Amino acid sequence: MPETSPATTGLLLTGGGARAAYQVGVLQAIAEIRRAAGAAGGGNPFPVITGTSAGAINAAVLACGADDFDAVVAHIAQFWGEFRAGQVYRADSLSVIGSGARWRMLLGLGRFAANWMRVKPRSLLDNTPLSQMLERMVPLDRLPKLMQQGHLRALAVTASSYSSGEHVTFFESGTPMAPWVRSQRLSVGCRISHAHLLASAAIPFVFPATALPMEGHTEYFGDGSMRQSAPIAAAIHLGAQRIVVIGAGRMHEPREAPAPNTHSGYPTMAQIAGHALSSIFLDALAVDIERLRRINHTLGLIPEEARAASALRPIDLLVISPSERLDVIAARHVDALPGAVRHLLGGSQVAADVKGGALASYLLFESGYTRELMALGHADAMKQREEVLRFFGWEEALQPQSTEA
Repeated sequence: MPETSPATTGLLLTGGGARAAYQVGVLQAIAEIRRAAGAAGGGNPFPVITGTSAGAINAAVLACGADDFDAVVAHIAQFWGEFRAGQVYRADSLSVIGSGARWRMLLGLGRFAANWMRVKPRSLLDNTPLSQMLERMVPLDRLPKLMQQGHLRALAVTASSYSSGEHVTFFESGTPMAPWVRSQRLSVGCRISHAHLLASAAIPFVFPATALPMEGHTEYFGDGSMRQSAPIAAAIHLGAQRIVVIGAGRMHEPREAPAPNTHSGYPTMAQIAGHALSSIFLDALAVDIERLRRINHTLGLIPEEARAASALRPIDLLVISPSERLDVIAARHVDALPGAVRHLLGGSQVAADVKGGALASYLLFESGYTRELMALGHADAMKQREEVLRFFGWEEALQPQSTEA
């Protein structure tokens, strides 16, 4: 009988600003498990890599180091472990307070029409430092050679067009692949650029939109988590037959006991924004996972002969997501935010409220917070060690027995 070729494994890294540090801890654990199983010489475990929002940046860095998985994971971990907010957005008081004052003027005064015409603010924060960091950190020019050498099959990042309302997956592949079009979402084959990463990670209202070329014209794009109804779809379209999904929030958030006086007053802007961002970043992934698992179950009821005659196939999923609420963790680190940003978000009220902490959890690009998320990601993945081994088909290496009496 002919040997069965190994299934193509895809990786999906979801969005969530600073929450993406969690993914790095999971990747560290997967690399550690692979080494312990003696499978580290097997090349890149993820030929198809897809990402959204901050997950798109992690995905791109990982793809650019696909010829040495362990080394690139260590590189990403070192970077996230030393993070500072100033590397992502301008955190000086003049920049933040100036931007915040413009927004508060527009939101809080009745002369909004005249003020809008005069001021026209584009975002709450200036992410110019992130743009500069991407140029230094992500060597995208390596991708064509890595694909030619067989280390990587495809990289895809997603963004949402403010101009057309479409959800767009931009992909670069080593072999020609037909683009796909679905309701309100489509794909574009192209060379992935730093502008694509900046667009995918542009949290709505917080960071400015990014201009990208689209079929001979320019459209403005924001965070890829917006209007993303099927986060897993891109990896499937690019040929993945099994997919590792690393989330940036719990799939099913438990109800937390409210803190004293939490419901006594009108919600702050930080509370409202945190609630909105959690809906954008967390809800679609959980729904898509449930949908795919239902499809897998249904396909399992169809006779194998009938299934073989169709284009349908089950997709094996390994889902690793936080076992703790990241907004609760963020609330413990709010004091690490730049003072001007903390003041803009409501000062001490942010730390006192989980919903306010939700917004902070996306902006806390500070090492104390990111290291705690990385440690949680590593611990959560190690708890699923046996599942990881089964998913990849790795066998735990036998430890040498002691010769001591």
